[in-house]
Amino acid sequence: MSAVTGTASMAAAIALEEEHAAHNYHPLEVVVSSGDGAWVTDVAGRRYLDCLAAYSAVNFGHGHPVLVEAAKVQLDRITLTSRAFHNDQLGPFVAALAALAHKDMVLPMNTGAEAVESGIKIARAWGYRVKGVPQNQAKIIVADGNFHGRTTTIISFSNDPDARNDFGPFTPGFVSVPYGDAAALEAAIDDNTVAVLLEPIQGEAGVLLPPADYLPAVREITKRHNVLFIADEIQSGLGRTGATFQCDNVGVVPDLYLLGKALGGGIIPVSAVVGNADILGVLRPGEHGSTFGGNPLAAAVGLAVVSLLSTGEYQARAKLLGERLQARLRTLIGSGVVAVRGAGLWAGIDIDPALGTGRQVCELLMERGVLAKDTHGSTIRLAPPIVVEAEELDWAVDQLEAVLAELRG
Repeated sequence: MSAVTGTASMAAAIALEEEHAAHNYHPLEVVVSSGDGAWVTDVAGRRYLDCLAAYSAVNFGHGHPVLVEAAKVQLDRITLTSRAFHNDQLGPFVAALAALAHKDMVLPMNTGAEAVESGIKIARAWGYRVKGVPQNQAKIIVADGNFHGRTTTIISFSNDPDARNDFGPFTPGFVSVPYGDAAALEAAIDDNTVAVLLEPIQGEAGVLLPPADYLPAVREITKRHNVLFIADEIQSGLGRTGATFQCDNVGVVPDLYLLGKALGGGIIPVSAVVGNADILGVLRPGEHGSTFGGNPLAAAVGLAVVSLLSTGEYQARAKLLGERLQARLRTLIGSGVVAVRGAGLWAGIDIDPALGTGRQVCELLMERGVLAKDTHGSTIRLAPPIVVEAEELDWAVDQLEAVLAELRG
């Protein structure tokens, strides 16, 4: 395809999307048509290193052969039965996922937001049926700066005005405290508190890591007060931070894991709440469900994802490559970068606002063949697929270094 034809195809695709798709996103001006491993190709044939990995949904790269084969095999058999009947893929999937998390029960859903909503319902039911909280008085403690999704219940405890403005009235029952402050969290607990819901690393906030002793303190506090600890590992889990879960990196085991994104291998939406039967067992038939949750296609792909993670290879790879990425990024501090945060193959990079916005940096990176995403003004995030090669990571940082030099003039 010629450059002129490719440009025309891109413009036509963007025009159709702008006219007919709701404007709830502001994507970069690239039209992706295919992907392979850590790379994607646009309609003009230009390749880009994908350093977003669909917000960690593509942890194992585009078109991973094991995952694609699992999907293809299942597509030829059966894709959907609903939970009105059993299917032969769900049992093996939930058993394997429970074992991976060292728990004994799984509630399969579709999207990350559904997993969060499900976790909230489970925590409330547990509070009423097990802890003895008076009906309709259950409280859940969350953290300032959180991002757990954009459903109406979830935005009720968001601090993001873009997520909240004009979408009220909001759901009650949530108390927000400063992220990383265990003392403030404990002070907010009362007799009606049923759960603490936290991201082990706040991704949308800019890949913010709490103090090293924070999550262990939260675990101790919640146990002492008979309160559930729910870890939203939808972005941080399943290999991204150099461990199966970020909680593993700090020696913490929550009561419930909320999982999604990478659980579907970048092929199909798959999410889950994972815990033990003494908590998840509070659900009774008819109280919660999903037509597509636990469908055979999703379960087959999810089982293949769990099988990849069961070897530990991807977690170890993310840890080793992450150390290389973080070290390279830190060399840019003082040369247009104000701060770098991260764990494994996940980094938040604060750009000097005097140079430009995060969006401007991402646009310039795109011109150099690197796709990344900005957040909160001057911060960009890097989260390449775990299959990325070390040399490709180095090249991506080289491009960022060149963009910063260009902005400095």
